[in-house]
Amino acid sequence: MKPIVAGVAGTVLLAGAIFVGTIVSDKISVDSNVGEQEATVQTQLPTTAAAQSVVYAPPSIEEVPDGPMKEAILYGYELVNNTHVAADEYVGNQLSCTSCHAGAGYDEQTSSLVGVMANYPQYIGRSGSIVTIEERINGCMVRSMNGKKFEMNSDELEAMVAYFAYISEGVPIGAKREWAGTSDMKNVPIPNVADGEELYAQSCIACHAADGSGTDANTGPALWGGNSFNDGAGMARMSKMAGYIQNNMPIGAAGTLTDQEASDLAAFILSQDRPEWANHDKDWPKGGRPNDIMDKEKREQIKNGTIDWEKVLSTN
Repeated sequence: MKPIVAGVAGTVLLAGAIFVGTIVSDKISVDSNVGEQEATVQTQLPTTAAAQSVVYAPPSIEEVPDGPMKEAILYGYELVNNTHVAADEYVGNQLSCTSCHAGAGYDEQTSSLVGVMANYPQYIGRSGSIVTIEERINGCMVRSMNGKKFEMNSDELEAMVAYFAYISEGVPIGAKREWAGTSDMKNVPIPNVADGEELYAQSCIACHAADGSGTDANTGPALWGGNSFNDGAGMARMSKMAGYIQNNMPIGAAGTLTDQEASDLAAFILSQDRPEWANHDKDWPKGGRPNDIMDKEKREQIKNGTIDWEKVLSTN
């Protein structure tokens, strides 16, 4: 596959060079990253097509044009939609990108990835640096997938970039993507874990199983346990989990849960054991570490009744 995907890196580097050049000349602002509440550097573009909203109209995966990039794009789609199978040697759980980004990122309503290339490179506070799309993908691989990074010149990484570039066609750098809202609850109510457990039993076990182990990576992913994301993933934060639940769950009735119900569910789910991220001490190297990361210490505090929820939720 190497000859097929060889042009991807050059395309990304060119886009990155244009974007970084714009950063130098334009006013820099701080915003929040989709799926991660992290400081991101974005340019204030002049009033051009790039600075305006664009229409959600991604090219169909069924109509990828023939040519040298077709195989890479289709392979990238498979990697995103069926990650734990297509890239099993890199994935440490039973999740796929589609577990959070429905329809391999095509779903307009569920953490869409359409146009994602328009956001990179960008500064991410958790990393303390400007990251490329390749680095962002690898961040998900080691956190959400609880696995290992792709090599920078690997077929897998280049194919995923090719796919993201394909579904980002027509979305210029800096464009406002109305469909790419953040799954983030700004003011999370103090949760009641017992109420969350009861609500989970009523509404969630059909897809996610009573023990949180899930029923299918794409329609009912594991929410805790060894086959779920580790506690270094964005979803291991109360604000992110509560926001995602409220915006997307339950399937077919998204947006019907109150802030309190979403918070209760998030607290119950994140109180359960899950793989541990080994590098918490290296995250947020320039400060700004949020308090609502539900690591092992906080899970233990929930279990023994000593958690200070006001402190945990104080910086959201």
